[in-house]
Amino acid sequence: MKQVRPGGAWFGRVGAGWHRLVGLAWFGNPVNQHQPGPTWPHPAEPVEFAEVSKRIAAVQAPIIPILGEWIRHSPGTISLGQGMVAYGPPPEALAAVPRFLAEPGAHRYGPVEGLPSLVEALAHKLTTENHLDLSRSRVVVSAGGNLAFMNAVLAVADPGDEVILQAPYYFNHEMAVVMAGCRPVVVPTDARYQLQVDAIAAAITPRTRAVVTISPNNPSGAVYPEADLRAVNALCGARGVWHIHDEVYEYFTYGLPHFSPASIPGADAYTISLFSLSKAYGFASWRIGYMTIPESLWMAVNKIQDTLLICPPHVSQAAALGALGAGRAYCDGHISALASVRRHVLARLEAIGDIAEAPSADGALYCLLRVQTPLDSMTLAQRLIREHKVATVPGTAFGLPARRSLGGGGTDGTYLRVSYGALAAETVDEGMERLVRGIRALA
Repeated sequence: MKQVRPGGAWFGRVGAGWHRLVGLAWFGNPVNQHQPGPTWPHPAEPVEFAEVSKRIAAVQAPIIPILGEWIRHSPGTISLGQGMVAYGPPPEALAAVPRFLAEPGAHRYGPVEGLPSLVEALAHKLTTENHLDLSRSRVVVSAGGNLAFMNAVLAVADPGDEVILQAPYYFNHEMAVVMAGCRPVVVPTDARYQLQVDAIAAAITPRTRAVVTISPNNPSGAVYPEADLRAVNALCGARGVWHIHDEVYEYFTYGLPHFSPASIPGADAYTISLFSLSKAYGFASWRIGYMTIPESLWMAVNKIQDTLLICPPHVSQAAALGALGAGRAYCDGHISALASVRRHVLARLEAIGDIAEAPSADGALYCLLRVQTPLDSMTLAQRLIREHKVATVPGTAFGLPARRSLGGGGTDGTYLRVSYGALAAETVDEGMERLVRGIRALA
């Protein structure tokens, strides 16, 4: 029988010669350097390449780079846009870096789920602070909270499945859901940006794979009561869907307690919890987040993270271990100072209380303004930058309408997110003066 090479007749005529050439070179045998290689015919007409993936084309453009471009064209603008803290990591984190670099294996790959020493330290934090029982769960270190969320979505959902988000949602969550080929189902919160459990229940269908909640909330600053989070978690357990809960801003609460749904007995079987060092420890550029997952999801998350990341950067993990050594006391000192900035921001907003409000801003780093204006949110944000030198994030990025209308021809307002964590207190004060003046002029 005639032997057929892989690739068929083309491989037999051209590919075999190429295979010999490459094979000889790989195995160190002499190669005739003057032997011509295969030639490819040039097309008579220019080739039209396929467009970008339709799946990726459907993903909304990230808003922060757009704001950055607007700001570059308006020098002197104060940005109340990006969600970061003004302070950096604790000294213990920075001191850990040179010690790590002196280790012989510093530049090698490591475990997909993170260095054992860091995983152990995070497990201790989760059991003592969040009251989680990790006996049937895994702690996985990731390159930031966004990757942890992507891990979760890819692990539990297939293309065409549905993931329920609360509006306003965190834009990177919605982007990840669409990127995974899933359908975001958006359930509105109430007028104070609180959960509507009955509406979530009504939105669950046979294609629903997960319900996502964020508390303290980005972008609204709302903190969800324990009773509401328990109700959503119980709903997920009863309906057989995953509860993905984002706790990145867990330390940033102002007079209200934080609650972790995975601490509910039995909830660990279907609850995925997301955390990060980016905010509380000033670790934004170090890209260290972590997640707790049921043991049943470990092999799936292992495949995903091994493909997307291989392992979290060792140097960042070493710094994270140092930060955890400093502990929550380091974070609480900075957050106490931030609470003072928050009070000043809310007091400033009272001056325009007749045309703007920011309900439920009891946590995180944000106020979500609802402004009475005929302008849509993108136009309002752009004009605030261009005309008043202050930047905010338009509400459309968070799944809110450009300008929500009410019955009878009225309007519920235009939405803007204000972040007060990334700047020094005096700069925030100047930015708020510009914002108040600008909203009053444009409303």
